[in-house]
Amino acid sequence: MVPVVIGSMLALMPEAGAADNWNVDGANGVLHVRGALTESACRLEMTSAYQDVWLGETGTARLAQIGAQGTPVAVRLRLQDCLRTPANNRDERNGNLLGSAHQPAVSLSFVAPADADNPQLIAVRGASGVALRMVDQLGRDIRLGSRGAPLMLAVGQDQLDYVVKLERTRAPLQAGAYSAHVDFRLNYD
Repeated sequence: MVPVVIGSMLALMPEAGAADNWNVDGANGVLHVRGALTESACRLEMTSAYQDVWLGETGTARLAQIGAQGTPVAVRLRLQDCLRTPANNRDERNGNLLGSAHQPAVSLSFVAPADADNPQLIAVRGASGVALRMVDQLGRDIRLGSRGAPLMLAVGQDQLDYVVKLERTRAPLQAGAYSAHVDFRLNYD
């Protein structure tokens, strides 16, 4: 029985030696894994990322005068994972600084073709003599192509509200279906 045990041990010895092949070129490597844990800004809830907003039907009689407006329709952008983070946002239009040590802030950028007669309005395709006016929750016009005024978010606040409405422009009024495409981006400083 002793010769069988010794033979078995000798048979296992080369495998034990082969398990330690650290010095063999091309057989080993090292991973250095690093990272950082940061407080995250709010992120846009996916149901808000792509929205189809229906303004309904508006009669031309309601928009007979330049500046006349159709029925306002609410647009809600939902946020999630808003944490208590310091904010330091500068308003690009007036230079004012909005800051807080414990309250997050966000500004939105809206990008769309501007109306030829009024650059504050969003141009539409289709019907003529009308464009879209979009305002924030405080009634301020959005700023096409640049950041809007910073908005403070209360901890737990998970939405930003805007209103879109049809508005008569100087161009000749011609009825028809219309549409517009507006891109937007959340900005944190």
